[in-house]
Amino acid sequence: MSRCIGYLGPQGTFSEEAALLYDSQAELVPFPTISQVANAVAIRQVEEGVVPIENSIGGSVPETLDLLIQQPRLFICREVLLPIRLYLLVRPGTEEENIHTIFSHPQPLAQSQRFLSRYFPDARLMAAPSTAAAVEQMMGDTHGVAAIGTRRAARMLHAKVLAHRIQDYPVNVTRFVVLDKADHAATGDDRTSLCFSFAEDKPGQLAAVLQELASQEINMIKIESRPLKKTPGRYYFLVDLEGHRQDAHIVQSLTYIKSITILFRIFGSYPRHRSPAPATRIARRRRCP
Repeated sequence: MSRCIGYLGPQGTFSEEAALLYDSQAELVPFPTISQVANAVAIRQVEEGVVPIENSIGGSVPETLDLLIQQPRLFICREVLLPIRLYLLVRPGTEEENIHTIFSHPQPLAQSQRFLSRYFPDARLMAAPSTAAAVEQMMGDTHGVAAIGTRRAARMLHAKVLAHRIQDYPVNVTRFVVLDKADHAATGDDRTSLCFSFAEDKPGQLAAVLQELASQEINMIKIESRPLKKTPGRYYFLVDLEGHRQDAHIVQSLTYIKSITILFRIFGSYPRHRSPAPATRIARRRRCP
């Protein structure tokens, strides 16, 4: 029997493409928000969930980072890298000179600023819950409306492609993570994600963490911060490392970091995805129990 995988819907989104790239044989279930995908995994409505975590241009997805901090029952078990190609879509019959409003998710709008500034400097940019929702809204609106979305959404909703690959940078990749109730065994080519915060704000604390990682020759892939939310000016630090949490040298460093922090959580260790490729298969859909 096929696995049941949740993703940030509706159909025609990049999240669906990432889910297909991860497992083309799975039964896919769309959810309207990232939090609902995570909750569906936590209560086992679906076996796994695919959500975006960062884009090479737009940066991190705050909602995904926050749910990882707040959901101790969920872990990252895989990552999926998806090339992002953006298209300007319109209803058949709509002419470029008549476009006055453009819908899309905030990320694609931000990733297409050069194109929009050059060709549609006076257009009103309107945020939508997803690229697919933007295309659907555009198709039900007037002929002066366009949407930034995927080629898949254009095929599904019978939209016309007015402009191809309008993203500001040709290399535009979104990293998705697969959520489960456990992470992945070591493979020899892994990534570990974690977060921590300190009991008080004083000099040298973060430097001590960095020095520990350097002493063990652990490559830190990424570091960023998120507000603690309970106390103004206080932060969680989120770090990605090369290697698996069960590797001996990483075990030693993580033990040290845990000893000097008040909050410490490993989001998971999982295989690194190095070969992104677009998904082409049409997803099968059913409502999993």
